[in-house]
Amino acid sequence: MTSLDAHRSGFACFVGRPNAGKSTLTNALVGSKVAITSSKPQTTRHAIRGIVHRPDAQLIIVDTPGLHRPRTLLGQRLNDLVYETWSEVDVVGFCVPADQKIGPGDRYIAEQLAKVAKRTPVIGVVTKTDLVGKQQVAEQLLALQQVMEFADLVPCSAVDSYQMDVLADLLVGRLPEGPQLYPDGELTDEPETTLIAELIREAALEGVRDELPHSLAVGIEEMVPREGRDDLIDVHAVIYVERQSQKAIVIGRGGERLRAVGSQARKHIQALLGSKIYLDLHVKVAKDWQRDPKQLRRLGF
Repeated sequence: MTSLDAHRSGFACFVGRPNAGKSTLTNALVGSKVAITSSKPQTTRHAIRGIVHRPDAQLIIVDTPGLHRPRTLLGQRLNDLVYETWSEVDVVGFCVPADQKIGPGDRYIAEQLAKVAKRTPVIGVVTKTDLVGKQQVAEQLLALQQVMEFADLVPCSAVDSYQMDVLADLLVGRLPEGPQLYPDGELTDEPETTLIAELIREAALEGVRDELPHSLAVGIEEMVPREGRDDLIDVHAVIYVERQSQKAIVIGRGGERLRAVGSQARKHIQALLGSKIYLDLHVKVAKDWQRDPKQLRRLGF
């Protein structure tokens, strides 16, 4: 192998304000659902690793929570996770949606990124180009260029696969030469229980009132094969909320809302595990868990 066609491997991460399209980009590049997505901001709470396999490279994408000004201990811990990830990856993609003006939140992130840009290349990524016309994409690229000095700039859309191959090439081009870090076919190194908890939380987030997303957490109590059957797995999970009134919202009238959450989550979990599952869901109140260090630890933060 010459150095031009040497195999590359390493880590990249997407950063940006909440709901900038980072998780959708991760899933599109990996070719499978490894990070949950939602129309609600701050959906991602863990640094999920998705693995892209190519003949010339292995790209591991770390999907991070959106960087924001924290109002709770949970918010501070999510931000700490983002900073920690930045310091460990080989290349960073700074995501800004094409349909939203660049604002103070983006400039705040750029200020923080400027500190790592000296040693880690930062690529500017204009996401969601399917939502606007070419003129607006061009204007957004120019506006993003003013925010900081980038190693490269690229507009793309995960929804219609526009320039996703260009984005992948730009990220891979910044990786060091090296062997595969994960076996062929592996799409994530996350424990199954983490992914299952996230799929349940994704289903619970859809269609609830705006004040609820940050108050929802999911814990997997138990996951075991059904005795005497090799085609069925029993999953027992708890959705935690912070107040009694929120519990009523998640359960819905006559349990209707919770049944819909269970039905939607079950489909995705069965696809993930490749097996039929029985999903047992309960809702519990964990008062002010976002501000309580002991409860945050118990919920994995």
